[in-house]
Amino acid sequence: MEASEADTMMREALQARRAGRASEARAMFEAIIDRNPDNAAALNSLGLLLLESGQAGEAIARFSRATEVDPKAAPLWLNLAEACRAAGRVDEEIGALDRALAIDPYLLPAMLKKAQALERADRPDESAAAYRNLLAASPDTPALPEAIRSALAHGREVVRAAGERRAAQLEAPLRQVYEAYADSDLHRVRAYADHSTGRRKIYQPKPTGGHFPFIPAPEYFDRSLFPWFDRLEAATDLIRGELLSIWAEDEAGFQPYVAFDPTQPVNQWVELNHSPRWSAWFFWRDGVRQDAHCARCPETAALLDSLPLIDIPGKAPSVMFSILAPKTRIPAHHGTTNVRVTVHLPLVVPAGCGFRVGGETREWREGEAWAFDDTIEHEAWNDSDRPRAILILDAWNPFLTEAERAAVRVIG
Repeated sequence: MEASEADTMMREALQARRAGRASEARAMFEAIIDRNPDNAAALNSLGLLLLESGQAGEAIARFSRATEVDPKAAPLWLNLAEACRAAGRVDEEIGALDRALAIDPYLLPAMLKKAQALERADRPDESAAAYRNLLAASPDTPALPEAIRSALAHGREVVRAAGERRAAQLEAPLRQVYEAYADSDLHRVRAYADHSTGRRKIYQPKPTGGHFPFIPAPEYFDRSLFPWFDRLEAATDLIRGELLSIWAEDEAGFQPYVAFDPTQPVNQWVELNHSPRWSAWFFWRDGVRQDAHCARCPETAALLDSLPLIDIPGKAPSVMFSILAPKTRIPAHHGTTNVRVTVHLPLVVPAGCGFRVGGETREWREGEAWAFDDTIEHEAWNDSDRPRAILILDAWNPFLTEAERAAVRVIG
């Protein structure tokens, strides 16, 4: 058969199929194949027609032949897998999907169908792994079709259930480890265990500015790295007293902390941009001491002058009273640089306030300081009916050496 004649017959056969004349279309596809057994397009079209009519076994034969003719065409392997599924031949279905994925490892339909096939084959751990790969590769967007979003939601549940099974298996042996090393710091061990069972996400630093490489990046820093915390906490009542005094006298001195100009993209800051719902009263701002404010809180200012704050000319420290209004949330975001750490001293904390850095959520306790890496995703909220107030200050990252700090002062 000449190529032009075959093309004409294919067009007519496809038109007959679209018109619902299945018998006519089948006869034409078979005629093309009789004359050219290596016509992959006709083999595939006939296979689809047979599959639609419930003849899965015959469809498998046609699709199998098509894949022999054109083994690098991933859609042919997908169609073969669909026919194997209709025939209840799940192992062959998975094999066909593997062939499609060998051609394109990120072919989302094949990834989804393989996860579903493994689930039907009662291979839960393999299914969970396949769903995990799919979820990592899939765009998380409301624009996806409802069927796909539903399948992805089901995949998340499969992954979650697999994690819970794994957690149950690990519970007894891990308890033995925890008991054997009861005097050790097991924070990282527990985070590793939770991550391996899907209970915790591990967040990486994503500074919006300078990233100093190769230093540890804990979500919250160990308190022992800041021996001056005791002195800071001992002054809580004094600091709170000065805060309440200026808060009552100079409400206008508390300015919106988020203040992007009209030329800057605000993204997640739309609700708080130029809003008094998150306001600040600065002692230091971008490395510049606010002398007038310091004079109004002399005891706090004197204490701050005695602390080992970060010092980068024109950049740091920033030190402020931070006020978060009732029913207000600071959205998840990343800080500028990991050469500094952010220190919180809670001063006025009503019930219903919380703070998350990476995978760990904590509640502020008045008078208890902590330090965290703000280049790791973090967020805060005040669900109470009263304002929340804390003292925020910048300190050097304790993992930087004196030589490294000197270089940062030059580089910025």
